[in-house]
Amino acid sequence: MRRGTLDDLAAFAAVARHRSFTRAAAEMGLSASALSHTVRALEVRYGVRLLARTTRSVAPTPAGERLLRSVAPALDEVARGLDALADWRGEPSGSLRLTTFPYAARTILEPRLPRFLINHPAVSVEVIVDDRLTDIVAAGFDAGIRFGETVERDMVAVRVGPDLRTVVVGTPDYFARHPQPDTPADLEAHCCVNYRLVGGGGLLPWEFARDGREVRVRASGQLIANDGNLAAAAVRAGAGLGYMLEDEVADDIAAGRLVQVLNFWCPPFPGCHLYYPDRQVTPAMRSLIDALRWQGEASR
Repeated sequence: MRRGTLDDLAAFAAVARHRSFTRAAAEMGLSASALSHTVRALEVRYGVRLLARTTRSVAPTPAGERLLRSVAPALDEVARGLDALADWRGEPSGSLRLTTFPYAARTILEPRLPRFLINHPAVSVEVIVDDRLTDIVAAGFDAGIRFGETVERDMVAVRVGPDLRTVVVGTPDYFARHPQPDTPADLEAHCCVNYRLVGGGGLLPWEFARDGREVRVRASGQLIANDGNLAAAAVRAGAGLGYMLEDEVADDIAAGRLVQVLNFWCPPFPGCHLYYPDRQVTPAMRSLIDALRWQGEASR
């Protein structure tokens, strides 16, 4: 094999996988023009067009698809072998990129990430907080944190929080003006405060289940907000019913400031999980997993 061919094949595989010179260049730490030159040189060397390029897209040709199927497993094996060398370097080091959403950032990362950083001074962490469900591989993230039920099946998932419940609450004053609902269908007669998901643009669905029966209600009301604090303030002021995480309103319920309804229609669901692609993790990622892993009530 000609010297440098392995690097050239890795460059081609990255572009073919991402279908983008820009994203592949970001992954490999190169400029897009340098990457384009490398792939073009590979094509000239072997006399075969490997990528079909337009002004808007790039995709493997049939020959490129065949080459990718042949070399990708070998390149992955080489990458795993090189990653394994990190186990001999002592302290975890390097950078990690995480994507998560506001609730997990507040309840999982705020209490635990600072101690991880103090204990691992050679590791840097970038956290992007966003409601939208992100393709972490395509976007260049090392891992994400989401509710367990939203994690793709091809990802490795590690529990980092307890099971949760979403409950329906209103103030005593609100219920002095409106009868309490007995079933989810009764919510159609109530004023409900809705939360708009920033990424997808849709409203957070009000989902219920009981005795194996699942119900989704299209709640309506005077306020739709994409800020959780604003929506919660409206509920606590008596402007409508809220569909909120139980742990965020537990103190209000205990103090009588909010009244919980439809309790038997609100079963628990899998809480926050850290997830990442099914491949060998770096020592830095392994250390972060250990720091965030849910250990029961002691983790709080």
